[in-house]
Amino acid sequence: MAQTHSANWPPLPYSEWRDTAATLHLWLQIVGKIAMVQRAWVNHSWHVALRTTARGIGTGLIPHEAGSFQIDFDFIEHNLELRVSDGQTVRLPLHPRPTAEFYRDVMSSLSALGVPVSIRTMPNELPDPIAFDKDETHRAYDAQYVNRYWRVLVQTQLVFEEFRARFIGKCSPVHFFWGSADLAVTRFSGRTAPPHPGGVPHLPDWVAREAYSHEVSSAGFWAGGEQYPEACFYSYAYPEPPGYAAARVGPTGAHYSDALREFVLPYESARLAASPESAVLEFLQSTYEAAADLGKWQRAALERQPS
Repeated sequence: MAQTHSANWPPLPYSEWRDTAATLHLWLQIVGKIAMVQRAWVNHSWHVALRTTARGIGTGLIPHEAGSFQIDFDFIEHNLELRVSDGQTVRLPLHPRPTAEFYRDVMSSLSALGVPVSIRTMPNELPDPIAFDKDETHRAYDAQYVNRYWRVLVQTQLVFEEFRARFIGKCSPVHFFWGSADLAVTRFSGRTAPPHPGGVPHLPDWVAREAYSHEVSSAGFWAGGEQYPEACFYSYAYPEPPGYAAARVGPTGAHYSDALREFVLPYESARLAASPESAVLEFLQSTYEAAADLGKWQRAALERQPS
């Protein structure tokens, strides 16, 4: 059992792959922006999200006047695959190289395939960003840790899908937001929320306000970053109801972070549990119940009753 857990939920210490995580985040933003600019706007920015795949992370089908296409990160063989609906394919190897070079190769490949796209080159939701086409700093790519990260996303996707199936109210897909680099799922109460204050770095305030137009209980997985250098599962409510921060949630190790203003369950705590899947589900369910009960959601009308 321990070996199975180790394989499905491998160690992911942020300090060991910090540079790779930062570089991969930028590469995901480039691909995510390509999909975003080609798609019609969907409520709560759902159209911008990427999806976990059987081999990595991908865009799904992207519309284009010259032919639909998709872009997939393969974290097994470590390629970026660009496929057009007319059968053309380009594979770019994923290996250590500057983000500026990666950006140029992706954009020139799209042009060569007959599906050129133009994006805004400044990263979103990051402090002190460097334009993609100018970034010679971020160039790390540790294939072992990228593969570990993807395997964690796969297992998390499965748990999140099970959690999502318990809810019959409005609920997001389980999807990967490249702005913040997290896999997330969001439940809605059905009631409108106070206007979001905005203030997310390099993200227009109107985007945040539209995303949080209604009351939510949102949860996700994040691999860590400079402001919180540890992989964790998180859960928050918007607006946060009175008493939320003091709510009792599980499993052992879960706690409310005053700095983040959300509940967190360190990934390492979940991974070492007797059943990581059960530990993550307990965290998702208990934090949702705190948000729903304290926020006076109409739970009977929103939840699927056990059969």
